[in-house]
Amino acid sequence: MAEDAEPVYYVVSDLHIGGDEQLEHVDFLEEFLSFLERLERTDEDAELVINGDAFGLWELTGLEGLEKFDALVERYPALFEQFRRTGENVRITLLPGNHDHELAAYDAYVDRFAAYNVDLVQEPSITRPVGERTIWFEHGHQRDPNNRFEDFGNPYEKPLGYHYSTLVTSHAGQVSHRGRRNWLKDIQAVTPTERVPVWFVSKYFYNEMHPLLRYGAVPFLLLFNLSVLVAILVGLDLVGVWSAPTETIRGAFGRLGPPGTLLYVLLAVNVAVAGLLVLVWIPIRFVLQDFKRTLDRFELVETEFTADPTKPYLAAAREVVDERPETAVFCYGHTHRPGVDELDGTLVVNTGTWLKRFHRRPVIAGLLPPIFHPTFGLSVVRIGVDSADVVVEYETIEKPDPAKAELTLTERLLTVGRVPNPDVPERSVVPAEREADGSAGE
Repeated sequence: MAEDAEPVYYVVSDLHIGGDEQLEHVDFLEEFLSFLERLERTDEDAELVINGDAFGLWELTGLEGLEKFDALVERYPALFEQFRRTGENVRITLLPGNHDHELAAYDAYVDRFAAYNVDLVQEPSITRPVGERTIWFEHGHQRDPNNRFEDFGNPYEKPLGYHYSTLVTSHAGQVSHRGRRNWLKDIQAVTPTERVPVWFVSKYFYNEMHPLLRYGAVPFLLLFNLSVLVAILVGLDLVGVWSAPTETIRGAFGRLGPPGTLLYVLLAVNVAVAGLLVLVWIPIRFVLQDFKRTLDRFELVETEFTADPTKPYLAAAREVVDERPETAVFCYGHTHRPGVDELDGTLVVNTGTWLKRFHRRPVIAGLLPPIFHPTFGLSVVRIGVDSADVVVEYETIEKPDPAKAELTLTERLLTVGRVPNPDVPERSVVPAEREADGSAGE
């Protein structure tokens, strides 16, 4: 490489490698090894920054301290050997996140990782030069009240997220194989965590419910919207406002003979139940809306998702830029949502995750539970200089679509035409020298 070559930075985060039982399996291990092999052969002046939560140490509940490192090396020998080989060619820097906060708590980890050419930095953030400006790296959990450490590096401090990970996520990994399908382990990939109850109901309905119960419920729930409409029409007929629609429906079923009669009876039962539910739901809905307005007025409850806000990170970037005006990029992870925001000449970049991501999709009709469509977005962020400008580029490493193997036939049929297509920015630019008016590039 040329001696005067500008350094480039490759950034990944939120790999969450490791955990109890089923969490041991790493869906993207082959792809990550291939990425490291590519860096092993690069002729760039490159540094790989693993920006927090590389490992799921919180989820290794049966081990303590450095035993967790030994377990990781034993379970993933190819990974650590590839770290060693890649680290001979490019610098590998590892920052602790919340799930692997223990890396900041024990100095011995520094030597253990150094043996595999990984530079563990036991700090919440680091900076790197890029052109005439700098990059600020942090995992981002310090901006999240559920995962913040007031005393960074204290091995005895346990934020709320720790208890969720050890009591819920880890236990899910231990019992996931007991299900009809091995899905419960994916609870760690459900973000924000407020969606876990709905996700659990969805997976129960489409994966665990007894097939006879599910197939018996699907027609009723699928036809719920139609039944509500028919119930309204029947109500109009009963009060003498409009009888034509109900007469048309009866006539249509009557022409089908005995099968039509059976279908008409089933629809009538469906309509009766739907009508009753609507009558009950209308007043409850008004009460719930009024109750929510009261909570909002007094600001008693945070009503937005707490695991996926951008506001705290934009505010954090503002603080960093005010103190360090030379900052061109504020780079973080934690929320598992790749994206770029622009803030007065600074790019606020989220590196995303290599875990599976779920996209909530409503069904095509009826009152059935929503379906959580799985995808992989193996995001690598590359930060460098091009013609004196700082350039942030996203690369999404290809991986086979997991939906066909993981979604049931019912789930796929009910979301036909609603396959998610995550939007990941490809290239963003900010001037290498901050302009006086704070304007940024494209």
